[in-house]
Amino acid sequence: MHRELVGLSSMATRPILADLCDHLRTVHHVPVRFESAGGVEVARRIRGGAAADLLVLADGAMTALAREGLLRAGTLRPLWVSQVVAAVPAGAPAPALATVADLRAALTSAARIACSTGPSGTALTGLLDRLGLAGALAGRLVQVPPGVPAGSLLSSGRADLAFQQHSELMDLPGVTVLGPLPGDTALTSLFTAGVPATAADPARSLAALDLLASDRAADLARARGMVPADPARPGGRV
Repeated sequence: MHRELVGLSSMATRPILADLCDHLRTVHHVPVRFESAGGVEVARRIRGGAAADLLVLADGAMTALAREGLLRAGTLRPLWVSQVVAAVPAGAPAPALATVADLRAALTSAARIACSTGPSGTALTGLLDRLGLAGALAGRLVQVPPGVPAGSLLSSGRADLAFQQHSELMDLPGVTVLGPLPGDTALTSLFTAGVPATAADPARSLAALDLLASDRAADLARARGMVPADPARPGGRV
């Protein structure tokens, strides 16, 4: 039997990849295991020479690693698109989120706003700047450490509003997901896979990569709050 393939991924894709690894092992007899951490930490490991057979991170991080020659040429594969959603503590009043005015009201009335250090956090800070709220809310924004769900601050009472990838908030206890952001404030993140330059058996890694982009993987992604990327569109975004 072939040795187990080991992949590295960010936390946002961990639930999908766990389901997929079970499927690949039982149906395709391809042993794959992913280790998940904050995206910044995973990219640091790759830059430090960490060995891995597969890599799944936000598209921006993957593109940067490819430019640095740390991925095998031609292996980048857009996989899934995730919406950033808002959430509040379970049992708390749910603010309206149907319009941009609703979003402004929710943001300005929140005492503490939790977000991640990953792509959703970067997108949120950019949105606050675009809405002209960055200065007013600077003291209320709390970024959780890499690999820690922003929703954990809701359940512990340390924040009353949080923004993060849907997959990272949807199953957290003590959290109520309000939904995606309205209109042109909607935020999405594209997650991309590739084969690191350190892969010991690139052919097997590429075969596993094909399975990550299969129809079964697309079904699992939908169940976990993401949608398959459209390879016909620029950057794979739907």
